[in-house]
Amino acid sequence: MRWLVTGGLGFIGSHFIRLALRERPQLEIVNLDAMTYAANPENLRDLEGERRYRFLKGDICDAGAVREALDGGADAILNFAAETHVDRSIRDPGTFLRTDTLGTHVLLAAQRELKIPRYLQVSTDEVYGDVASGESLEGDPLRPRSPYAASKAGADLLVLAYRETYGAPVLITRGSNTYGPNQYPEKIVPLFVTNLIDDRAVPVYGDGLQIRDWIYVEDHARAILQVLEHGELGGIYNVAGGTPQTNLELTRLLIESCSRSMESHVAHVTDRLGHDRRYALNCTRIHELGWRPLVPFDEGMTRTIAWYRENEAWWRPLKSYAKP
Repeated sequence: MRWLVTGGLGFIGSHFIRLALRERPQLEIVNLDAMTYAANPENLRDLEGERRYRFLKGDICDAGAVREALDGGADAILNFAAETHVDRSIRDPGTFLRTDTLGTHVLLAAQRELKIPRYLQVSTDEVYGDVASGESLEGDPLRPRSPYAASKAGADLLVLAYRETYGAPVLITRGSNTYGPNQYPEKIVPLFVTNLIDDRAVPVYGDGLQIRDWIYVEDHARAILQVLEHGELGGIYNVAGGTPQTNLELTRLLIESCSRSMESHVAHVTDRLGHDRRYALNCTRIHELGWRPLVPFDEGMTRTIAWYRENEAWWRPLKSYAKP
């Protein structure tokens, strides 16, 4: 059994590869990654010499690179490759449209031509847009409000169009905010933790009352594996930890865990353009597949903070490039 994973040197992708190889002894994985700024070979350094793992440098927008990665066949394509940081998408939307939307098209075309049995698109809760009340269901309209969310929504629609037009064997997961080890320090949890380790203030957008649901990265990876192997083709599956927090609540937890103070270490900054106030996912459908998050929020955050304390050599070279 062989799977092509794209973007496997990134945060969620690297955790997924390690999980899948550990739990599926007969599995081989080819990892196609363009090695953009957020990709880090150190994330999978422990797999060097693993005969069931092969890395190829290549862009998912490059049909030739995708073809090379699929040489020898594959039983599934899992697309983790994406530009993901909302602030960067506001400054440079074209890069996001190219990778997140056009890249998805290239992969879908390869799946169709080579008749790959399964294709899984890793998406985000941000495609639903702001949710004032209740929870987003998989069939709800998409109302993206940032270039990043729009690029991911466009990709989701392409995936579903390939299903309707060509009968493609596709699946989509839409995950909530994910945290854990190895996350590039531009996202809120690693940015804040590494700032606090250095006794620096953390930038809180606006009033900090935006609400996000948080899921530990290994739980997210396990959900994707469950959907790939047991999901209904053509199906969309929301994935969340069931632990909503305001950004200010999260900030307080991180500050107190790092023995700092809210009074001296919070810097309120101008709110992000088009900032969604609240996300919330209904996860009934993936629960029916037998998946539940295993890592409680407090435990996951404790693990994460400890990892950044113990792995300064991993994140310190990246900090000069990580801007809020």
